[in-house]
Amino acid sequence: MSNFRGIILEGYSNAGKTSVLKALKQLHASDDAERSVIVLSEHYSQVLHKVNGELKSLSREEHLQVLRERVTMLKMLNDWSREIGQTQRSKGLFFILERFHLNHRVAFSHSISDEIKELEDQLFEVGARCTLLTVSPEILEQRISSRNPNEWEWETMGEMQLACKLLLEQQQEYRSQAGNSIIPTIEINTDNKDWDSYAKQIYIFN
Repeated sequence: MSNFRGIILEGYSNAGKTSVLKALKQLHASDDAERSVIVLSEHYSQVLHKVNGELKSLSREEHLQVLRERVTMLKMLNDWSREIGQTQRSKGLFFILERFHLNHRVAFSHSISDEIKELEDQLFEVGARCTLLTVSPEILEQRISSRNPNEWEWETMGEMQLACKLLLEQQQEYRSQAGNSIIPTIEINTDNKDWDSYAKQIYIFN
């Protein structure tokens, strides 16, 4: 039986993934009996990347290849820990991924492939559980402007309303795609910014 389990954090850029990830790492560090941990932030798995200060979007196949490599790495680490008997001395390996399968599904919702479903099957087999972080419509404007206040200082009301509309549509697409995935998913509303509480909820779910 595998002692390999993990968390996938999903949600758009204003939902609080970075803050929850930090709280999860602190919670893990305080749990002496917990597993060895592997943490891969969104920079190792997301569709959009900054290259020399400019955003670059991976193609569907490019992003699938990135996800394949990450999943293969996790499976190899798990196999190695079992081979050397590490799981006999602890609870095994624990991983945290940020922006992974749902990020792919939302970015390429018009062409969901069998490949992403196969990767989800593999993640499910190693105990992956997903948490979708969301924000209520009524506080979305505040969340957006607080993230990059200088950027929004000179934007019009219409531009802010459009940004809110687009993010809410994206949030709904995340919900829809989560329902289509084999990976068990819970949704946590982050309006109150109670990051430690959210981290504990996620730990219990996992």
